[in-house]
Amino acid sequence: MPISIQPKQVWLGGALLLVALASGGFYLVLQTNHSATATLTARLPGMDQQTPVAAAATPFANGRLQPGPGAPAPTTGVWPCFRGSHGDNIATGNPPLAQHWKELWRINLGEGYAGAAVRNGRVYLLDYDQAQQTDALRCLSLADGQEIWRFSYPVKIKRNHGMSRTVPTVTDRYIVALGPKCHVICLDAQTGQFQWGLDLVKEFNVEIPQWYAGQCPLVDGDRVILGTGGDALLVAVELATGKVLWKTPNPHDWKMTHSSVVPIAGPGQRQYVYCGSGGVAGFAAGDGHLLWETDAWQISIATIPSPVPVGTDRIFLSGGYNAGSLMLRLVESVGKIEPRVEYRLPASEFGSTQQTPILYQDHIYGVRPDGQFACLDLTGKTLWASGGAARFGLGPYLIAGTQILALNDDGWLTLADATPVAYHPLARARILTGHDAWAPLAFVDGRLLARDLTQLVCLDMVGRGVPTAPPATHGGLGTARPTGNE
Repeated sequence: MPISIQPKQVWLGGALLLVALASGGFYLVLQTNHSATATLTARLPGMDQQTPVAAAATPFANGRLQPGPGAPAPTTGVWPCFRGSHGDNIATGNPPLAQHWKELWRINLGEGYAGAAVRNGRVYLLDYDQAQQTDALRCLSLADGQEIWRFSYPVKIKRNHGMSRTVPTVTDRYIVALGPKCHVICLDAQTGQFQWGLDLVKEFNVEIPQWYAGQCPLVDGDRVILGTGGDALLVAVELATGKVLWKTPNPHDWKMTHSSVVPIAGPGQRQYVYCGSGGVAGFAAGDGHLLWETDAWQISIATIPSPVPVGTDRIFLSGGYNAGSLMLRLVESVGKIEPRVEYRLPASEFGSTQQTPILYQDHIYGVRPDGQFACLDLTGKTLWASGGAARFGLGPYLIAGTQILALNDDGWLTLADATPVAYHPLARARILTGHDAWAPLAFVDGRLLARDLTQLVCLDMVGRGVPTAPPATHGGLGTARPTGNE
């Protein structure tokens, strides 16, 4: 159905209380009657040398694969994981974006903030079925949203500002997802057949983060990298089997956060960077040994945005809850790497409560705590902000080609030029009519996938492949929301 472009900017203000999202994702809610206490697992004698968990003791033993009527779309476009193919949240190789958009389809979901991954015409999404009390990894058709298959396993989860909030990672052969209570599953990406599963709480004494897990799994070649905390700070498991390849010791007892592990090129050697509860650290990509760590970057309530690599020797870090932001420089000397704070910005200048900022053409783009979209240079100087009327709250954003696509809390999508010269919006429309539209976006083959608390929508953003019939709304796991556009 056509979506009319509205020139008027709208922002609904209000007092907000804290919440959480996916990996980088978090949320705020207006009210809550739920406890903000993290689910903890008691450390008992002998757990440090526990034997592998038997299959019967995990929920995966009762997993169920259900086929559906959907078929993959005839396309080879890829958005395989959180923040896209290159981990930078930039979509390249697409036609120029149009300023009038068409809705292709939408579906209902269980409550949550989990974003989509896309490969070979299939959309992968981690959902939660409240009626059946199961995590559900769903494979949908990019063409029409119909379900191709779903794999479910039993997990009891109480509503806690939504349930699922992570983005799966898909390769040509496998799909890997991290569930709300730290269950990792690997399935065949085409058929949905179960390959292996890990209960991180039982395997590594992981403490489930407040508001459930928000970290998105990193697949790097033939291995999966996870920031666990507990008995190990970082772990690598074999992608094909789930076998643990190495574990990095955790002497400071850092806990798992909602931030995701990010690979960087250097200095010196390829590394993984992870923000744990006690700071940020770098690890050798080969064997996971600790290269450097610092407590200069800590967020007292929740660490959500992921590190942003800047070249081979700098890392931009940002957070909410008055954390602001920080540029870290890695200096190599006498075979060691020393992390040094290059500059720090107060929250009044720049920070990011939930979404991870984007590095694009040597400039940093993101939404700061007052809700304004802003552009910084690499010295931390603000070049522009979107202004008082153009506020985006905790919503996600990405860059496609040379333009920004930014979604606000209430489902209003803005198209703007990605330029350091000035904030230059081009078009705006409401694409979702629910609330808490906080999930990371996905963009592939000119299509945008966006969601709010209970619905996922697919839009044609380039003016091709528009259906002649009204788009269908397929039943899902949650209560249906209105589908009309304003």
